[in-house]
Amino acid sequence: MSMKTESRGLNVAMLGHKRIPSREGGVEIVVEELAVRMVKLGHSVTCYNRKGHHVSGAEFDNDVRLVQKDGQTYYKGVRLKKVFTIQKKGFAAATSSIVGTFHAAFGKYDVVHFHAEGPAFMCWLPKLFGKRIIVTVHGLDHQRAKWSKFASSYIMAGEQNAVRHADEIIVLSDGVKQYFKDTYGRETVFIPNGVSKPKIVPPDEIIKRFGLQKDEYVLFLGRIVPEKGLRYLANAWQKVKTDKKLVIAGGSSDTERFMEELKEICKDNDSVIFTGFVQGKPLEELYSNAYIYTLPSDLEGMPLSLLEAMSYGNCCLTSDIAECAEVVEDKAVLFHKSDENDLCEKLQMLCDNPDIVKKYKESASDFICKKYNWNDVVEETLRLYKKSN
Repeated sequence: MSMKTESRGLNVAMLGHKRIPSREGGVEIVVEELAVRMVKLGHSVTCYNRKGHHVSGAEFDNDVRLVQKDGQTYYKGVRLKKVFTIQKKGFAAATSSIVGTFHAAFGKYDVVHFHAEGPAFMCWLPKLFGKRIIVTVHGLDHQRAKWSKFASSYIMAGEQNAVRHADEIIVLSDGVKQYFKDTYGRETVFIPNGVSKPKIVPPDEIIKRFGLQKDEYVLFLGRIVPEKGLRYLANAWQKVKTDKKLVIAGGSSDTERFMEELKEICKDNDSVIFTGFVQGKPLEELYSNAYIYTLPSDLEGMPLSLLEAMSYGNCCLTSDIAECAEVVEDKAVLFHKSDENDLCEKLQMLCDNPDIVKKYKESASDFICKKYNWNDVVEETLRLYKKSN
């Protein structure tokens, strides 16, 4: 980057997410955190949002924080542009990222930052127009269970195009860093996600809506998709002897059939509560008042929900995949990935031993907020934006 570019601040385009501001997935949280902080530092950021409804329903579409100015839409100083999107499973992500890429390629941007492997399929185009190309791999998306064969092939092609054309590839775990080294001989840059220390709030809306009191429930909060290990959790919970409830909070993501399968497993167990998608105050209350938080995933990039749960001072129980184990170190309880029996035993142990839960709660927040800081993430990302090849 020239000194002139640095002095005026960078002009950055971000795409690959669904929409911001939104909690439709971890990618959306990352894009929002980066974009808002970069604008505060004097850079210009445009985020290319999909058209259409929130994945959990039209009732979550409107956000009073959006500002209209000179015919443009802004969120906390970040310019938002809606792009054409085919509202059909398997097509929404591809069409919105392709159209967004064409806009970005012809726009006056210094940097085009692609989030996720599928959107990176088009990263060669803005590269032709002299843009600096950054790709963040939030996880090896072609491995996710919800995709068709065509979609998985498209995502894999995006991964390969990122290897060929991106100036820098950001990864969120050592395992994915090693994958790119072994598979392509491509060096990547490890920049983890961040987390901010939240305010702990007492139960109010969750009492009214779900009958939930402090420390009376085990919480899962995230997208309702197969790779999150929810089938193991639902089955294991049927064998746990406790008066606590299991709360499964989150919306489906083109996975309505899987949601119905989970509800079928739990149909005779009135201790299981499906809240649907939550945000705002109910989400803060769920994190603040859980007895334990559990994330039984088979596959993760870097689980933001786990960082958030720990930031609220939760005792966490997670699968022992590297992407989770590297995050929590010795500050949470692990069970063997995909092992329902081990998950059941660990759930029972924690339900029966509040002193152990208390011990983990006491150290979780300070540990995770010190280890993963959004300001550090932004600083490292901007360094890559400005780096000369």
